[in-house]
Amino acid sequence: FFAGTSLLWQKPTAPPSVILLMRSFSLFDLSLNQEVLWFVFAFLPIFYCWLVTMLAETNRTPFDFSEGESELVSGFNIEYGSGGFALLFLAEYGMIIFMSFLVGYIFLGGMDWIFLVNLKGLFFCFVFLWVRGTLPRFRYDKLMELVWKGILPVSLNFLLIYAGFGLVGLVL
Repeated sequence: FFAGTSLLWQKPTAPPSVILLMRSFSLFDLSLNQEVLWFVFAFLPIFYCWLVTMLAETNRTPFDFSEGESELVSGFNIEYGSGGFALLFLAEYGMIIFMSFLVGYIFLGGMDWIFLVNLKGLFFCFVFLWVRGTLPRFRYDKLMELVWKGILPVSLNFLLIYAGFGLVGLVL
C-alpha cells in the first residue's frame, strides 16, 4: 500500500531536469553552475514539486498516512520498545535534516560559506516544522490526485522543456 506511494513520488522529482541542463552528475558542477543564478529561480515549478515530494517522502504531517491510520489504536509508535523507538525517531528526524540540507544544496547555491550552508539547511528544517503546525492531513485519494494530476504533468513537461534546452545547447 505505502510502497506504491513511495514509488509514485520518486519518479517525477527534480533531479532529472536539473541534471539535463547541467549535463553532469557532479555536485561540484551543480555548485559551479549556481554562481550567477540559484536554481530556485531557474527551476521554480520543479522546486515546488520537490518541496511537496520532500514532505511526502519524509512522511510529515500533510502526508503522514502511516501515523494517521493507526491513531485509532494509539499511534504506530507503541509497537516499539525504548531502543527501537529512539532509532525510529532519530531516523525520521535525520531524514528531515538530510533532505533540508540537500534542497539547500541543489536549489540554493550549493557550496557557500559554511555559515550560509547551515542557514539554508536550518531554514528548510523550519519549513518542515511550520508545515507540520499549519497544514491539515491529506486524504489518500487527494494525494494520488495531486501526484497524477499535478506533480507528474508539471515535472514531465519541464523535463521535456529542459531536455530541449539541453539539445539546443549541444547543437550551439
